[in-house]
Amino acid sequence: MKNLNYEQVEDDVINHPSHYHSNGIDVIGFSELQFDKEQLKGFYRINVLKYVTRYDRKNGVQDLEKAEFYLNKLKELENA
Repeated sequence: MKNLNYEQVEDDVINHPSHYHSNGIDVIGFSELQFDKEQLKGFYRINVLKYVTRYDRKNGVQDLEKAEFYLNKLKELENA
């Protein structure tokens, strides 16, 4: 089981954004415990699409890195 409590999370906007660790809860980790494989696949795919399609209008390379983060999560899920 994943640890959902984070006492302190360094603000890593790609791998551990602080806004996803509000009040000691890791939102992505929580989702991984609550959603089945098909739901997680959809969640990861939609985030890849979101960040790739907006990168040149919003956060540039940072959004491409976020897309890569979710693509890697999808690959991990497929390899599990």
